This record gives sequence, structure tokens and C-alpha cells, in this order.
Amino acid sequence: MTFSVPSADSIPRPDPSGADAVFWDALRDEGVLKFERCAACGGFRHPPRPVCAQCGSAEAEWVTSGGTGEVWSFTVIHAPTLPAFMDQVPYGAVVVRLDEGVFLVSNLLDCPVDELTVGDRVELVATRVDDELTLPLFRRT
Repeated sequence: MTFSVPSADSIPRPDPSGADAVFWDALRDEGVLKFERCAACGGFRHPPRPVCAQCGSAEAEWVTSGGTGEVWSFTVIHAPTLPAFMDQVPYGAVVVRLDEGVFLVSNLLDCPVDELTVGDRVELVATRVDDELTLPLFRRT
């Protein structure tokens, strides 16, 4: 079985307010991933936070990711954690390490769970759920 996006009214929704609003707005409006990066040392802050964990600087900028990376790890979900995913099981949850070094937990589209492999190259698929929500899903390249 492969993962598909559940209906918009059944999935939990992020609350894009404050520091992470730029992330969700860029995904929805531009179809890209944007991450906060420390303006002092260049380290990424994801999720965004007031100061850099590496150098303590409060200075930051938002940069656009290339949207490519690799499957760092994965697990196969056999019992859904939420009712919205009941008809999806089994499905794979993947940890993607983007080329910039940022990690995201997501899903792979068009990939049966028996084909999930650590190290597979992936690319972003900005998947519109509705007018307000776009999810960062991935597919193998």
C-alpha cells in the first residue's frame, strides 16, 4: 500500500503562528521549504527558536531549501495513531535529511512500504490539502 493524503477535514492541522508561520506560508504560497538559519554561524534552526543552539545568537534569516535529500530512517505504521489514517495502514513514516542538514518527518508518495529504503534520494512534493494547508511530502527521485 502507498500513502495518500487523507481528506482535509479529517487530518490534524498545524497552527502556523509565530515563529513557524514563514515555514507554512512559503510551503502554501510558493511550494518551497524555508528554514530559519542563524545569521551569525549559519546553523539551521528547525523548528524555529529565539536563539541559535550552536552559538547563542538571536540574529536569523529565512532561506529557501533545494527540497532534496535522502531517507535517513523510516518506520512502518500498522496501527494508525489517528482515525484520519485508518484506511492508510500500513503506511511508512520517513525521516528525511535534507541536503542542507535539516531533518523533517514526512511521508513518501507512490512508494509501497516494502520498498522503503534508507538512503533513497527524495524530492519535495508540496501537496495542497486545501486553500490554507499544504503539506511537505516527498517522492523518490
